[in-house]
Amino acid sequence: MHAESTDLPKISLFEALLPVVILIGLLAFNVQVFGDGALSGSNQFALLLAGFIAAILGYRRKVSFKDMLKNVSANIESTSGAILILLFVGALSGTWLVSGIIPAMIYYGLDILKPSIFLPASVIICSIISLATGSSWTTSATVGIALVAIGSSLGFNVGMVAGAIISGAYFGDKLSPMSDTTNLAPAMAGTDLFTHIRYMTITTIPSYILSLVFFIILGLTQETNGTVDTTAMQQAITEAFQINAWLFIVPVGVIALIVMRTEPLVALFIGTLAAAVFALIFQPQHVMKLGGGSSLDLPTAYKGILNAVTVPASIETSDPKLADLFSSKGMSGMLNTIWLIVCAMVFGGFMEAIGALNVISESLLKAAKGVLGLFASTVASCLTLNITASDQYLAIVVPGKMFKEAYKKKGLAPENLSRTLEDSGTVTSVLVPWNTCGAYQSNVLGVETMAYVPYAFFNYISPFMTLLFAALSIKIKMMTQKTDQND
Repeated sequence: MHAESTDLPKISLFEALLPVVILIGLLAFNVQVFGDGALSGSNQFALLLAGFIAAILGYRRKVSFKDMLKNVSANIESTSGAILILLFVGALSGTWLVSGIIPAMIYYGLDILKPSIFLPASVIICSIISLATGSSWTTSATVGIALVAIGSSLGFNVGMVAGAIISGAYFGDKLSPMSDTTNLAPAMAGTDLFTHIRYMTITTIPSYILSLVFFIILGLTQETNGTVDTTAMQQAITEAFQINAWLFIVPVGVIALIVMRTEPLVALFIGTLAAAVFALIFQPQHVMKLGGGSSLDLPTAYKGILNAVTVPASIETSDPKLADLFSSKGMSGMLNTIWLIVCAMVFGGFMEAIGALNVISESLLKAAKGVLGLFASTVASCLTLNITASDQYLAIVVPGKMFKEAYKKKGLAPENLSRTLEDSGTVTSVLVPWNTCGAYQSNVLGVETMAYVPYAFFNYISPFMTLLFAALSIKIKMMTQKTDQND
């Protein structure tokens, strides 16, 4: 939808970029002032403010405010599916925790931790946990801390260990349907969650395998001492949860639904309901506690399950390192990301209505020579936003809105853009010391950013992999008539 009339004077490139430049400046300042709290409201307001500046430019160009608001409304409406998916992802994370599915993944994952394969095993463990939780931050703050301590005691370079943790954590974060960035990228590009995830595996799996090979080689060249003892952590898990292989029926079932191309909302809804049933069967004590009752009667069970689905919930264990890992935010935990999406759509709606996105898109197409040039421009923009705005969410949101029309004009399916946003926006954020992700990971793991950067193989292989596939025209999906109509 486009509100700009053909008889109105075309906006200049300077005017088109002005709201973007102001937005980047505001976001960078927000990070300095609010730090990690910038996503709690200040970044969202910056998007609204930049949108208001775009509206003023449009008003000067005789674009009616009514037409601009229509464009904003259409933009927000286009993300309704993504917003619903985010809410169900929050619900899924709560029931998967209370049912013991996530603890079971962690328990069995720790079994593969052996000194001779410590580095690749660390990558795999963090991958499993991040896939299950959808959070690289939670993975690093829990099992990551334990792995750094274990690796250090075995004589490994802590930079190597941190690099393995971050590689695994961001692999899971990229592919998990419970990850906010994995939901945000397709929402910005105009595709659906599971199409995005399936298409993203084309570049992500080779990057992951290559990273594992590097860590296997590194592990074989290191001299280690001692043994790995995860008994205490596993014992704390079995004390709090009933762990068995039956719990894997739910995640395997959800994966099967995804493979069968079931609608994302349906797959997530079934996964949530199935996990709720498993929680009642295998972990009734936690349902009862969340329900605030002394026995598992119907009202208590109903309240316990609904609390796991909708609001923050946590399960206590005897190991304090597991506290963050065994907590979920439910549907309410997704509201900040939803708020960000809505504000981004307001900004994008105003920019599109005044013709700014069209002007920027035309300029990008002139500068970008062919498909590779467009992909390279996207990667460069994501890296620039990670360095300047210091936030991975904005490194997805801003380029996503800027490049959407350019990909469409090249006849490229929207999943090309969503994949590139994740291959370059999500994973490179942790490589920038002053980015919120880089600062967080360094602080939590106790390892300087520049110490783990040389070993965060997955994080810098990913953007190169997406460019390699573009250069060789491997699996570059073109827009079909159906895709075009649904855009």
